[in-house]
Amino acid sequence: MGYFHRFKNLNLILISYLFVEIVDGYYLPGSFPHKYDVDDRLTVKVNSLTSIDTEIPYGYYTLPFCKPLEGIKDKAENIGELLMGDRIENSPYRFRIFKNESEIVLCKSNALSSDEFKTLRERIDEMYQVNLNLDNLPAIRYTKKDGYFLRWTGYPVGIKVNDVYYVFNHLKFTVLVHKYEHNNVVGVIGTGDGAELITQRNETNVDGYMVVGFEVQPCSVNHDASLVKDIEPYGKYSKPIKCDPASVAMVVTEGGSVTYTYEVSFITSDIKWPSRWDAYLKMEGAKVHWFSILNSLMVITFLAGVVLVILLRTIRRDLAHYEELDEAQTHMNEELSGWKLVVADVFRAPNRPELLCVMVADGCRILGMAVATIFFAALGFMSPASRGALISGMLMFYLLLGVVAGFVTVWLQRTLEAGNSRRWFSVSSRVACFFPGISFLILTILNSLLWASQSNGAIPFTTFIILILLWFCISVPLTLIGGLVATRARYLEYPVRTNQIPREIPAHKFPSWILVLGAGTLPFGTLFIELFFIMSSMWLGRVYYVFGFLFVVLVLLVTVCAEVSLVLTYMHLCVEDWKWWWKSFFASGSVAFYIFLYSINYLVFDLKSLSGPVSAIIYLGYSLFMVIAVMLATGAVGLLTSLFFVHRLFSSVKID
Repeated sequence: MGYFHRFKNLNLILISYLFVEIVDGYYLPGSFPHKYDVDDRLTVKVNSLTSIDTEIPYGYYTLPFCKPLEGIKDKAENIGELLMGDRIENSPYRFRIFKNESEIVLCKSNALSSDEFKTLRERIDEMYQVNLNLDNLPAIRYTKKDGYFLRWTGYPVGIKVNDVYYVFNHLKFTVLVHKYEHNNVVGVIGTGDGAELITQRNETNVDGYMVVGFEVQPCSVNHDASLVKDIEPYGKYSKPIKCDPASVAMVVTEGGSVTYTYEVSFITSDIKWPSRWDAYLKMEGAKVHWFSILNSLMVITFLAGVVLVILLRTIRRDLAHYEELDEAQTHMNEELSGWKLVVADVFRAPNRPELLCVMVADGCRILGMAVATIFFAALGFMSPASRGALISGMLMFYLLLGVVAGFVTVWLQRTLEAGNSRRWFSVSSRVACFFPGISFLILTILNSLLWASQSNGAIPFTTFIILILLWFCISVPLTLIGGLVATRARYLEYPVRTNQIPREIPAHKFPSWILVLGAGTLPFGTLFIELFFIMSSMWLGRVYYVFGFLFVVLVLLVTVCAEVSLVLTYMHLCVEDWKWWWKSFFASGSVAFYIFLYSINYLVFDLKSLSGPVSAIIYLGYSLFMVIAVMLATGAVGLLTSLFFVHRLFSSVKID
C-alpha cells in the first residue's frame, strides 16, 4: 500500500505546485529537497546485496554485519520496489551535518561460525556489492584505471587474493553538501525519499544544507584486537586508521571475528541539488551511445521512407490500371499482380480467430502501457530518485488499459464474424487472463527458484496476493467494461463478399514463413543498439535514463513494424495467398525472435561471469517474458495496419 500512499501524496504535491506563480526551485517528480541544519542527524539506509555474477539479491543482514542498536526496521516499500528486489532497511551508521569523525568503532562481530564463514566466502566469490543510501542517494565509489576514473554504485563485500579471503571492514564516507537556497516563495519540500509532505512555509534567510553527493571508499584494515576489546559501539579507536584501497589486511577465518569501523567527512560542493544525480545518470560510452543511435535512426528512417514511397507508387499504379485500362489490359495486369483474384477470399476468417483477437488486444494494451510509461518517465515522473516508480507506473498503466484490451478484442471479433457480439463476454474474459496468466506462470517459476535460493529478491506471499487482487478486482472488470462498450461500437464492415468455397493457393518456390521470419530484421535494426543499453541497465546495474530518446525509438519501431507488415501482406496478396492474418501478425512480431537471439548472445558474451543454473534460468525467464510482450505489441501493430490497408485497398476498386 506504500505505492498508493506515495501516489496520493504525489497528486497533492502536483496540485499545490500548480498554484505557485513563480517557481525557481528544485522540483523533480519523485524527489524533493530536504534542508538539514548543522548537527542534524543523517540517516543511512541499506539495500539488498546485489551481484552481476548471479543476479540473485540477498538481504544486507544475511551477512555478519553490524546491526543498529534500535533493531532492524524495514522502510515502507511500494510494489515496484518489491518486484525489483529492493529491501530498504536502517543501518547502524550515524552521521551529523558538518561533524567530521574518524576512527569510529561500529562493532566487533561474534566469532564466525562455519555457516557464516561459508556464506561470506560465497558472497565474496560471487562479487556481491553492498548498497547504501543517504538522503535517497546511493553510495558511489570511484576507482582509477588506465588514467580514467570509473564510477560504481556500492562497494564489494570483500576480495579474494591468492586463495585468501579479505573483507572490507573500514568505510571512508564523504558527504557532499550544498548551501540551502530559497527565493522567498511558497515551496513544496519533502524528505529525500519523497514519501512525506511537509507543510508549506515562507522562509527568509534560512541557513542549512542539502546533500548533493554520497561517496564511499572501502578498505580492509586489520585492527588490534586488544585495542577494541573494551570499546563500546561508536567509541573511538585509539590509533589512526589508514585507509589504503590498494592494500588488504583483514583476513576472514572461521572462528575469527571482524571489527567494523568508519570515518566520515563533509565537503561543501558547488553541485546544486537538481544536478546531484548527474554522476549516476552519466552512462559509460555516452558519445558512442548517442552517435550510434543517431546513425541508426537516420538509416532506418530513410529506409522506411523509401519502402513507403515504393509501396504507395506500386498501389497507385495498380489501382490506375484496374480503373482506367480496358478489360484486356486489366486481365493481363491481373495475371501479373494477382491481388484482385483473391477478392472473394481476402476477408475469410483466419484459423484460431479468438486467439488472434486476444493476442492483438493484449498487444495493444502492452503497447499503450509502454508509450504511457516512457512518456511520463521522459518527463521525470519516474526518475531513479523514486525507487520502484517505473515498475509501479507500468503496472498501473497496464491495469487501467484493460478497457482498451477489452474493446479491441470484441471489436476485432465482431469484425471477423460480421457483427456477431454474442460471445463478447467469453472473448473479453480470455484477454483478461491471457498475458497476465503467462506472466503469473513465469513469475511463479522464477520466484520459486529465488525462494529456494533464500534470496530476498523473492516476491513475498502478501505481494502475490496483492497482485492477484489487482488482477481480478481491477484488470478483469475494466476489460469486461471495454468489451461491453465494443458491442455497441461500429465494427469494420467488409467491402466484398466471401465465397463459401476457399480459393486454392498456388504453390510457392519458397515457404512463406521464411519471408515472415526475415521481415523482423528491419524492426530489430531500429532498436538493437538501444537494446544493449537497456540490457546493461537491467543486468549490469547501470542507471538508464534517456527515456526521451527511447520514446523516439519506440515511435520509429511502431512505424517500421507497420510498414513491414503492410509490404509483406501486399506481397502475399500479389501471389494469390489470401491467408494474411497470422502472417501479418508475425511479420512484425518476429522482431521478438531476434531480440531473444540477442538476449542469448548478451548472456554468452556480455554476462560471461554469470554463474550457476539458477542465475541463467532467471535471466532467460525474464528475457522470455520481455520477448512475449514485444511480440504481442509489435504483432498487434502489424495486424491492425494490414487489416486497415486491405480494407482500404479492396474498397478503392470496382469489383464486378
